[in-house]
Amino acid sequence: MMSNRRGRVEEFTAEYYGVCAAGGMLSAGATHLAITPLDVLKVNMQVNPVKYSGILSGFSTLCREEGASALWRGWSGKLFGYGVQGGCRFGLYEYFKKIYGDQLEDQSKGVIFFLSSASAQIFADVALCPFEAVKVRVQTQSSFAKGLVDGFPKLYANEGLYGFYKGLLPLWGRNLPFSMVMFTTFEHSVEMMYRKIIQRKREDCSKAQQLGVTCLAGYAAGAVGSVISNPADNIVSSLYNKKAATVMQAVKNIGLANLFTRSLPVRIAIVGPVVTLQWFFYDSIKMLNGLPTSGGLRRHLKDAELLGYEAAP
Repeated sequence: MMSNRRGRVEEFTAEYYGVCAAGGMLSAGATHLAITPLDVLKVNMQVNPVKYSGILSGFSTLCREEGASALWRGWSGKLFGYGVQGGCRFGLYEYFKKIYGDQLEDQSKGVIFFLSSASAQIFADVALCPFEAVKVRVQTQSSFAKGLVDGFPKLYANEGLYGFYKGLLPLWGRNLPFSMVMFTTFEHSVEMMYRKIIQRKREDCSKAQQLGVTCLAGYAAGAVGSVISNPADNIVSSLYNKKAATVMQAVKNIGLANLFTRSLPVRIAIVGPVVTLQWFFYDSIKMLNGLPTSGGLRRHLKDAELLGYEAAP
């Protein structure tokens, strides 16, 4: 554990988890806001694949029929919803990774990463779900609402509390596999780059090199996670836009092959850079607080030697 130096946050304290949650909130909210136009196109491609059949033609159709401002519909849901989700996802991941790492001493690192990311994502999606329900409708139904302020009361009036959470199960179906694969891929990518490519301890690398490792591992994590979670992402959009009443009906309507391929190119275009930037901002915030960049389990001696921190007894 880091010494409690002046101006630095001590790891595994309440302040540490607060920094992680704040870093996750700022990084996720800002990056998701920036790619709102791509998200608007993605959702419309999922809901109306005939009309929005490609990325360039889809943008052209949206701008021609609804104006350039249509590309920013749902921006508030992206900023606040994914900000809250990011705070829970990153902050709780660090918390659960320490808890499971200490309690499950006989388990492999991969098991710890899977359990930690899944536990964090369960809470993160409960926080995200109401924002996502409003956002998807705003993006695909131009007459529904302008944003969160008028969208929340309208959705509640029309569908009650159930309307905010009817997509929670498919949201878990999308985000749990994504989060588990994303965090595990990131962790193993960081380890591989320090061990096989750089062949130096993290503390012996410059800040730029450490953030470079973070970005490369983040992109790999985002790309792999996109492929895994694409079927559930299509189901979520179908349910929220009343194209189907149940998950099974949505699967039948979309088709098994289309679940994996529909909107996948635009999702990879969105998720890869977004996850990369999230990890970059997140680790930058940690470094500003005197914390090491992300990656590794403290109870593993090899991790401690590789990443440059004191091994747990």
